[in-house]
Amino acid sequence: MIANRSELESRLKLTENERKWFDSPSSLPLLISDQFEKLINPDDPSDPIRRQFVPDVRENIKIRSADPLAEVSHSVTGRLIHRYEHRAALLTTDRCFAYCRHCFRRRFTGLDSGPISDDEIMKAASYLKEHREVYEVLLTGGDMFTLSNDRLEKLFDALKSAREDLVLRLCTRAVASCPSRFDDSLMSIIEKYNHGGPFLLLTQFNHPVELNEESIGAVRKFLSLSIPAFNQSVLLKGVNDDADTLEELCNKLLYNRIKPYYLFQCDLVEGTEHLRVSVEKGLELEKELRKRVSGLAMPQYTIDLPEGGGKVILTTDYLEGRDGDMLVFSTPDGQKRRYPID
Repeated sequence: MIANRSELESRLKLTENERKWFDSPSSLPLLISDQFEKLINPDDPSDPIRRQFVPDVRENIKIRSADPLAEVSHSVTGRLIHRYEHRAALLTTDRCFAYCRHCFRRRFTGLDSGPISDDEIMKAASYLKEHREVYEVLLTGGDMFTLSNDRLEKLFDALKSAREDLVLRLCTRAVASCPSRFDDSLMSIIEKYNHGGPFLLLTQFNHPVELNEESIGAVRKFLSLSIPAFNQSVLLKGVNDDADTLEELCNKLLYNRIKPYYLFQCDLVEGTEHLRVSVEKGLELEKELRKRVSGLAMPQYTIDLPEGGGKVILTTDYLEGRDGDMLVFSTPDGQKRRYPID
């Protein structure tokens, strides 16, 4: 595990921007798990894992919001965010096994808020019991699997007792950052509470190299319990902003029974300007990727709009217009086709 400058410098020759970060570090601390650390090529300053986890002085550029999705204003308890009518997000902890430099929740993550308390669990459970319009809850943070087994069991027990019908999304990067966490004792707890409203596993793999024997093995433990897996990638400059990388990632995910679900535009959070790809380029990549992969392997290129505007899908418009009683379409490979209006 790398958690300070000396440990990082013993592994990597730092670039000027990386060295400068330590002179005035941003609020999001440095932490790279053993699993991610061993994936970094120390001789490549543009290594895609390095770009995701090694801090950069450009994180100190404060031209954006610390809360671009307006989560604070949509918080109904200390840890429960109700921004969409039918789903809510529960911040289980501020801790992760590794801190992603593109984190959109850096107003909260890594700031020692700590694991969710018994009182906060019960407040969230009570709210969900009253608000029957909510039928999905995202267990997020931070990473929920940094919680102890006892804390996870209390959390699952409270939520399942309050609402047996709730769909619980287990949002984690730990299958990639710390796959050893998913040992028999943890998986027995998952199995114990895998009843009623289903568990869904939501992963974040951003680059094909993250899909290795250990991480795939961790995901398979969920699949063996009939818990489906969905992946939410973030489009990141210098990490996965080329069609070849995205094609390999999506096909590798699908092969390992993980549905490529979202490809997120990097949120407008402070400190991430150097990692954000333009929407124009993102749309070009979406168009090219659609030519290369099947519908099952194709994620939804999605932007989470500022000020709590919500998620919208970004895609090429293949409907070009109308010609008499026919609609004119462009095919993914650029040909024209007509379809009757009625």
